[in-house]
Amino acid sequence: MRIKTFSHFALLLFLTASLYAQNEKKKEDIAAIKSMCGCYEVHFNFAETFQYPKDSLNYSKSKTKHDKGLEWIELLVDQPNKLSLQHLLIVGPSEDAIVKHWRQDWLYQNNSILSYSKEDSWKFKKLDAQKIKGQWTQKVFQVDDSPRYEGSATWVHYDGRHYWENTTDAPLPRREHTKRNDYNVLKRTNVHEITAKGWIHDQDNIKIIRNEKGEDYTLAEEKGRDFYNKVADSKCKTAQDWWNKNKILWDKIRSEWDVVLSKNKDIKLKNTINDISLFDAFKNLNNDSSKEEIRTIINNYVIN
Repeated sequence: MRIKTFSHFALLLFLTASLYAQNEKKKEDIAAIKSMCGCYEVHFNFAETFQYPKDSLNYSKSKTKHDKGLEWIELLVDQPNKLSLQHLLIVGPSEDAIVKHWRQDWLYQNNSILSYSKEDSWKFKKLDAQKIKGQWTQKVFQVDDSPRYEGSATWVHYDGRHYWENTTDAPLPRREHTKRNDYNVLKRTNVHEITAKGWIHDQDNIKIIRNEKGEDYTLAEEKGRDFYNKVADSKCKTAQDWWNKNKILWDKIRSEWDVVLSKNKDIKLKNTINDISLFDAFKNLNNDSSKEEIRTIINNYVIN
């Protein structure tokens, strides 16, 4: 009887210790994600490293890119299992020079993702509940808050390093989609690493040609390394002011997108309608625009 009681006590002690360790690990994860918020001087660096074209004589590789700017990253949602970070790029001294950039949502132990296929289409996928234990899904959204790419992985805190790494398929990056049409999928290996100066977005990308059968041909490889160096929040005041004046509209837009994405099914989008992108279709809206008006615009671009 004493042995049985001791066994139950030992099991309870083990479960309590495991739960405590899991909660402490989650706190570390949340702190790492939140630390990406604030004002940053960003250095963008991309270089096409290897090429494998079938027609090498007529192939033109992408130019090496070195660019920089200020970026404000706003914490939109702060919940135990969801954090949402909105990037705002500052390209000039006035609020007219603010670019609503990408958004990253982080979901804890999320069991579904949209996997990019090609040509503005995504496949809905359920994730194995056992494999996502302790993991965070990063969902990245375009400037119009439509889907971009998603992936699930574990935040690692070891030997003084704090990072998250995942490989997933994505559309062409903004820096290339108006310049190139010789590939249709970018397989991205993304590493978000927190550093003493801020954080680094490290990328090893593969430019892929994917045919109708789902067969892939590797056209080229690319290295990306974006440095986010923390600076005083006051340097990003124009972006903060812009967001405060426009956040009601974008809250409504996100809310309408949530309705579309909550259907948990494949999705395909129109790139343009009469040469007007979805982001440009939003430009005539303001904080007073109705959800019905926003819903109509979004539904016009959603094919299924």
